[in-house]
Amino acid sequence: MSGFDDREKAFERKHAQEQKLGFDVEARCSKLLGLWAAQKLGLSDNDAKTYAMSVVESNLDEPGFDDVLRKIKGDFKAKGLEISDHVINVELDKALTEAKKQLAAKS
Repeated sequence: MSGFDDREKAFERKHAQEQKLGFDVEARCSKLLGLWAAQKLGLSDNDAKTYAMSVVESNLDEPGFDDVLRKIKGDFKAKGLEISDHVINVELDKALTEAKKQLAAKS
């Protein structure tokens, strides 16, 4: 019975680590995408960092990046910027790749 309990605890630890890594990747990706969007919005320095953090916070609304994309697209529209969904999705893919790379280097 002890061996089974040990395996179960190991599985639970692995699952928790994978969930944390997924959360960390999404948060880092959202921040990187937010910094890109801030640049497009004409923000710099502290304003850009603050905006990027608001993008990270918007990612807490629902799983995935739909909430982040809605925020960024809404902010672009409010500013009168016409940036295509394709361009935004390409930047999201780049940010996701970079986030994974940064976190892998950190480990």
